[in-house]
Amino acid sequence: MAQELQLNITGTESEEESSIETELTIHPMIDSKRKDLGWWINMAKYTFFVLGGQSAGTLLGRLYFAKGGKSKWLSTVLQLIGFPAFIPLYYILLGLRSQGSNYYYRRNKPKPMSLAIICIALGLLVAANSILYSIGLQDLPVSTYSLICASQLAFNAIFAFFLNSQKFTPYILNSIVLLTVTSTLLIFQNNSSDSSGVSKGKYAIGFVCTVVASAGFSLMLSLTQFAFERVLKTQSFVAILDVCIYQQLIATCFTIIGLFSSGQWQTLKSEMDGFESGKVSYLMTIIWIALTWGAFTIGALGLIVQVFSLFSNVISTLGLLLIPVLAVIFFHEKMDGIMVMAMLLAIWGFISYMYQHYLDCNKNKDQNPKVSENQA
Repeated sequence: MAQELQLNITGTESEEESSIETELTIHPMIDSKRKDLGWWINMAKYTFFVLGGQSAGTLLGRLYFAKGGKSKWLSTVLQLIGFPAFIPLYYILLGLRSQGSNYYYRRNKPKPMSLAIICIALGLLVAANSILYSIGLQDLPVSTYSLICASQLAFNAIFAFFLNSQKFTPYILNSIVLLTVTSTLLIFQNNSSDSSGVSKGKYAIGFVCTVVASAGFSLMLSLTQFAFERVLKTQSFVAILDVCIYQQLIATCFTIIGLFSSGQWQTLKSEMDGFESGKVSYLMTIIWIALTWGAFTIGALGLIVQVFSLFSNVISTLGLLLIPVLAVIFFHEKMDGIMVMAMLLAIWGFISYMYQHYLDCNKNKDQNPKVSENQA
């Protein structure tokens, strides 16, 4: 009887330790071990995926339209269809279970119904955002498009306040105001639309679609973090791939239906034949668009789970601020006074948020030793 009581007590203590460990895993911002070598490697990997995937995907998407591509639905599908490239990685990581790795497989397996609801909801939201992004990218110069997309950081701060318990500080409010002013300035930026051959009406449609898509993208990030914290309760890479693959699969199916129902699939062969750089360049362009956006998705989800949805959006915003410079180099776009002012304000807003993140990190450093002492 004494042995059974001792076993029960031991089991209870083990469950409590597992609960504490799981809680720390779900909230890596307060994990005292979050700055070990593995954490930095994962951060570098996800950041590279976000910056490289977004920059290359946006520029290649603009190249597709600039060289003769006309299908908004195909452009949308290409943003989503790269997920099969990550299926082999998924099964490789599953094989690491036999090696006892805790990071690469999920500690708490969610219910199939919960996972299905999350993936369907996020997949439909991603599909809607992607078509709006495609409209904006077709109708706007890539530099203007990327600076408008930077408003997603302000939207994410608002959604994170309601969904992820993100606190509004003076630096975050300053960032929201600056990024809002950035988008407002671009409303009066008419020279770019004239020089690119786009009417003011299409410019206005592209502007509105891009702003709405940025808000939707921010909502998706906050909902994803909410799902990982409250439902999936894990930060493993396999769980990230789970959500990514199923979410992209649902979004891809939805946009493929749109491609065929719109009739744009019938013009794809003539589009490839008339592509200015040739058929091979056309195929390489659409393949790399798919792969780069797939890499971006993995990186964005990884940063959400490792840190916070708002931090993932900050890294994405950093990439958006690099795109206007790349657009000047590769597309020879001009940057007038309004564009330069908007870019500087966007950079200021980015720095303002990053400084707040720096303060939060220092605060967590000071609190972690106290937490360790209390647990001891």
